[in-house]
Amino acid sequence: MSEDEFHLRKQAAWRASERKLWQGPADRPMGEHLAALAARAGDVFDLSQAPDIYGDGVVAELERKVAALLGFPAAVYFPTGTMAQQVALRCWAGRTGNATVALHPLAHPEKHERGAFGALSGLRTVHPTTAPRLPTAEEVRDFDEPFGTLMLELPLRSAGLVLPSWEELLAVVDAARERDAVVHFDGARLWESTVHFDRPLDEIASLADSVYVSFYKSLGGLSGAALAGPEDVMAEARAWRHRYGGQLFHQFPTVLSALVGLERELPRLPSYVRQARVVAGALAEAFQDSPAPWFRIHPEVPHTHQFPVWLPYPTEVLDAAGLAQAEETGTTLFRSWYAEGCPPGVSVTELGVDAAGLEWTAEDVREATAEFMRRVVDQMS
Repeated sequence: MSEDEFHLRKQAAWRASERKLWQGPADRPMGEHLAALAARAGDVFDLSQAPDIYGDGVVAELERKVAALLGFPAAVYFPTGTMAQQVALRCWAGRTGNATVALHPLAHPEKHERGAFGALSGLRTVHPTTAPRLPTAEEVRDFDEPFGTLMLELPLRSAGLVLPSWEELLAVVDAARERDAVVHFDGARLWESTVHFDRPLDEIASLADSVYVSFYKSLGGLSGAALAGPEDVMAEARAWRHRYGGQLFHQFPTVLSALVGLERELPRLPSYVRQARVVAGALAEAFQDSPAPWFRIHPEVPHTHQFPVWLPYPTEVLDAAGLAQAEETGTTLFRSWYAEGCPPGVSVTELGVDAAGLEWTAEDVREATAEFMRRVVDQMS
């Protein structure tokens, strides 16, 4: 079958599965998404009010809520995180007089935004480290050229959704301050970092001069993002949002979904992180007892409710095994595998845990992994 046909078949199997670790956005048809939003939106906002127009009403309410959660004077809603961070870094470059941004080469703007910083905002990027982790204080302090902003992606997804320790984060921020640099957090998944840091959200965010957060990653919103920071920077951010085409006429469906996510999912995220650690430990035990010559889970104890898994098999073998398991047993353990960034014959996937996976025991995970590996062996024979 074609690649598109295979993808549709996988989606159908995931949707039909009775047991899964997380509910993907394609696991429900559009009608169910809309019905769920309509059923829950009235719990978070007065639906008798008029729809928003160019950012007032419900949009302003979401901005106030995010600013309070993160402990900043103001916040601005954006249709995308790419736009939000473009604007944030542009505003800081104007204030510092330095258009150079220090960030990790695996950070989202470097990997997934087609050089937007340089193409649209005239920003230049440099990399204090290329190691698969956030930079250390020493690397920031001793970097051999000046920069106006240090941008930290928390967690750094492409390195395994890793976070520094709290002490390391404090030291990195202090090192940036010593260089008179602004600190910006790419906090697309900052919501679930509280367990690892053992700190409330506003205390974590307070280390930065500005923070971006996403509403569809982890919170289950339809889309959208917010940028939080000082009043004057946020006022300028609104002007640039307009220039970048982000001042939409109506945004209430996505904004309502964000408010629902903050109300329903944000309080649950710590339980998802703790369950992810149970899942990762059980996976490791199952792989050790399996025919797999080796495996890798990094970090061994997940820092968030998502983590990557590597296995020494081709993607087509692992995808076929996962699809067969979902279709034949009604259990979805692994979804799609990828070869990008891997040596030949090695594949990686990313597991996540949400409400759908809270009922899984360690034994459930071990049994499902054993079932999966039996199908891998069958595919390889």
